[in-house]
Amino acid sequence: MSIADNIKELKKETDAINVTLVAVSKTKSADEILEAYHAGQRLFGENNVQELVEKYENLPKDIEWHLIGHLQTNKVKYIAPFISMIESVDSLKLLQEINKHGLKNNRVINCLLQIYIADEDSKFGLGFDETIELLRSEEFQQLKNVQIRGLMGIATNTENPKQIKEEFYELHTFFDGIKQSYFRKDDQFSVLSMGMSSDYKIAIEQGSNQVRLGSTIFGSRIIKHWKNN
Repeated sequence: MSIADNIKELKKETDAINVTLVAVSKTKSADEILEAYHAGQRLFGENNVQELVEKYENLPKDIEWHLIGHLQTNKVKYIAPFISMIESVDSLKLLQEINKHGLKNNRVINCLLQIYIADEDSKFGLGFDETIELLRSEEFQQLKNVQIRGLMGIATNTENPKQIKEEFYELHTFFDGIKQSYFRKDDQFSVLSMGMSSDYKIAIEQGSNQVRLGSTIFGSRIIKHWKNN
């Protein structure tokens, strides 16, 4: 099936259950992104700041861009003027930097706290205890130009669906606890971003309301440096 067909089929599936679809467009060309765009997709996820900035400059301005990869503090300034959401906040230091550049750009930047749930050293994220410590801190209370919209997590890359299910279940349970304890009166705290192409159906079963899909939409392809074709 074409990219457009994939988008239409997936949106039928996700829209029916109020799950937001993030099209992961890293390494994809302008033509590929535009095919998804013309099929009705407006929300795209990138994990490389330089590539994201180039795409923002060259593609339609009503696209909502999410940063879904690990973000270094010195790169925040490049995306702060336009980013719709940073899904991968994994430290108070990064949150403070995002807040600083939100203030400079006179905007409040939507963020998700990335929680470490995988049994893999290569993954980033806050531990459960670290998340609670962050939310309780005076430094966090002072941040007025960031909005915590929810949590994000990446499961272990494994063929074992039971392990994936347990990791997503733990994150959903933690999300509910954080919502109740720290965001009970905040309707903005509503996003639980779990699930990629390999495990999104399990994630949705476990309560995810935002999935990040790349190969399911665009197909698998050899990674190359993006350029505007």
